[in-house]
Formats: sequence, structure tokens, C-alpha cells
Amino acid sequence: MIEGTLTGVYTYMARPFAALGDPPARHYDIGHKGLDIWTDMLCSDMALTNNAYGWYANFTNLLATNDFTQQENQIAWTYLYKVVNLSNIVIQNLGGNDAELPTQTTKHMMGQAKAARAYAYFYLTQLFQREYNPTQEILPLFDGESNLFAKQPASDIYDLIISDLTVAIDLLGDFQRTQKYQINKPVAQGLLAYTYAAMGMYPEAKVLADEIIATSGHPLTTTAQLAFPGAGSGFNSVNTPSWMWGFDVTPDLAYGLVSWWGIMDVYTYSYAGAGDRKAIDNALYAQIPANDIRRTQFSTAAATLLMPTNKFFHQGRVTMGQQVVETDYIYMRVEEFYLLSAEAAAMSGNDTAAKDRLKELLASRLGGAANAAAYVDPLSGDALKKAIHLQTRIELWGEGKSYLALKRNKASVTRGTNHVFLNGQTINYDETRMIFKIPIIEMNNNPNITDQN
Repeated sequence: MIEGTLTGVYTYMARPFAALGDPPARHYDIGHKGLDIWTDMLCSDMALTNNAYGWYANFTNLLATNDFTQQENQIAWTYLYKVVNLSNIVIQNLGGNDAELPTQTTKHMMGQAKAARAYAYFYLTQLFQREYNPTQEILPLFDGESNLFAKQPASDIYDLIISDLTVAIDLLGDFQRTQKYQINKPVAQGLLAYTYAAMGMYPEAKVLADEIIATSGHPLTTTAQLAFPGAGSGFNSVNTPSWMWGFDVTPDLAYGLVSWWGIMDVYTYSYAGAGDRKAIDNALYAQIPANDIRRTQFSTAAATLLMPTNKFFHQGRVTMGQQVVETDYIYMRVEEFYLLSAEAAAMSGNDTAAKDRLKELLASRLGGAANAAAYVDPLSGDALKKAIHLQTRIELWGEGKSYLALKRNKASVTRGTNHVFLNGQTINYDETRMIFKIPIIEMNNNPNITDQN
């Protein structure tokens, strides 16, 4: 029963209509990958270049995040707290937060459940707090034993995240997972590295990022894998060795239009294929060097201009061809930690270590070590930090990590000209429209919360 509930956490993360159900059938209600789309749109790296069906109009116009009655806020809140609730059920059925665990199986289940709870609280902090402030009261806190319905200080939320992930890393040390959707030690380390970086604890983040690189066993995505028509190309299979965490979407799940692929991929029966186009911001695209293989991830054809047709695609490559989705969901890959290690080193004043990590990543992107060195070696100080941030945006486009980087770097972004809404506008990371609002349904049902921020 406990194993079934734990598996339910993972399947819930990828489920269509995960938060609100069907009805009301909100087609952007697709679990974790829905957050990935929204956050890439918030930081403006993902442009809605044609608004054919309206699902993302209010969001890309930054209206939904300024209105607590909008369902985008409710979906994010409900989805993440449901992950907390399901994780708490597993933890309590194993004996509670401080349980003595008699077997390896129970240790492994507890480690996964605590890491899943930490994952949900981490994303809640990122979406619902403008920037890290330990004294600000931000979220209710439920750990399965104490139900604190009033907003608790960020320090208490982060303390739980760090505690959960630290315990998980220990419990999962010898866990050999059977599915890539399961959280193992390197994934828990990755979540903790992101948590430390969000808090500005860059030395701690770097230690974890470096350990993932050294011990996880995940190699860098190869040049051929990065873009079609390379051998094994496309970000569509959990079997890709660089993927640390992902979900194996199989035909028996019967995912179709209401899925990440149904929103993003022209080679799937999708909104993208029918004209609701999501593309890389053209100002960001213009900063990708001409010799960079990642530039070829994006289409130059007029009908699909700058859409990720060579990065995310069904292998059949027939427009609107994939009816029942069998392409997989990516949650985390090892490149994230080369970039986070470089960022952490630069933020800590260690330019040499930052440049070494960045060159390791870019050698296979820029056509060799010499080209990578020519790009990286002249950089230092703020210019190096900006370059690492830029490379994070390029490398991880469409994977839901750029919003986190925007906040860590306390940056602003100026939208390119290919956005339907707010094109050319400069947006700062800490504007109120850049964070989600506590939804009206929570305020109506929880008298302990009286404001949406």
C-alpha cells in the first residue's frame, strides 16, 4: 500500500488535469511540466509567438500572476500541495518524520517521500516568494504531524526542505531505482543544490553540484544528441544517459493533446502544430553563436520560426503525427550542475573554477575545446557571471530552469520582438507580476491567510 502511494506521487506529477481535474479541463493543468512552461514564459525565454487558442494569453501578458482569481495560481498551488499531502501520507505510514526504519525498503521509500515533499516546497518557495527573505511569512506548513495553516516564515520552510533532502541523501545512498521517475541520491542532491543556491549559499551548492558530476554516472549530452539530425538526437527519451530524472510516457497512459507534448511539439497532435506557437525569444536566439550546435535546435522555417523542432520532437517527425504520446518528460539532467557549479564558483569569486566548468560544458557545444576556451577565457567578474547565466538560458531552454536562474541572478530581461504580448518590454525578476499569487480558493477556505502575496 505504501509503495502504491509513493508511485502515486510520481504518476501525479505527470498526470493531465492533475490539479483541478476534468472538468474544468484546463489544458495547461499537466503537473510538473506545466510549471516548466509557465516559468519559462515568466522569464520571457519562451515566447508565445502566435495566440491561436488563448490558453497562455493571460499568462504571457503577465495578467494571471497579478490576479489571485485566475486558475493558473490555483493550479500551481493545488498541484504542489497535493504532492506535499501524498508525500506526508507515505511518511506517516512509514512511522512519521522521525521513524526508525527497519529495512532497506522502508529507508528507500522514506528517502523518496521526503525528497518529493522537499521538491514541492522548493517550488512553492520559488513561485510564491518574490526573492529569498528568511523572515518573510510566505506559506502554510504541513509536515504530516503539525498543520500550520497560517503563513510561516521562509526560514521554517527552507529548514524543512534542507532537513528532508539531507535525510533523503543519506537514506538513498544505496538505492538502485528501477524507473527514472524515482528520486535517487543524485536527484536529491540536485534539489538540495538548487535550494542552497536560491538561498545564496553558493559554496554549499557547489560542493553538491561537483559531487553529482563526479559520482552520479551521468555523462554530458553528446553533440549528436543535442539536435536533429544527430544520432540519438532529441530530448524525448528517459533512456538518454544525461537525464537524471524523468518520466517514461507510455501509450497505455493514453496521453494526447493535454500533455507537455500536446502544447509544445509540432510533430504531436498539438496546439503548437495547430498554430499556437511557442518559440525561443528572438533576442535570446540572437545571442547563440553561429558555431553553436544548440542554435540548430530551433527552426528557421517561416511557419515554425524559432520553435524547438530539432530539440523537442516525436521521432516520427510528421507534423501533428503523434496522436497518443510516447515521448518522455525530462525533469533534470546533469548539464544543470555543470552550469550551477560554474555559477556558484563565479558568485563565490572563484573565476578559475567557474571558467573550467563552463569550458567542460561548452567544448561539445561550440565545436571543440579551443572554441570553448576562446569564448570563456577572456571573461571575468560580472561578465563571467552574465555569460554563465546566458549559457544556462541557452542550454536549458524549454526545461523549466531559466526562471530559477533569473531569480538567483537578480536579473532583468528585455523581451524580443517575437512575443505576442509585451514585446520589447523590460521585466525585473522581483516585480509582483513575476510571482504567483495565493489563490482565492485558499483564502476563502483558510481564514488564517488574509493576503495574496
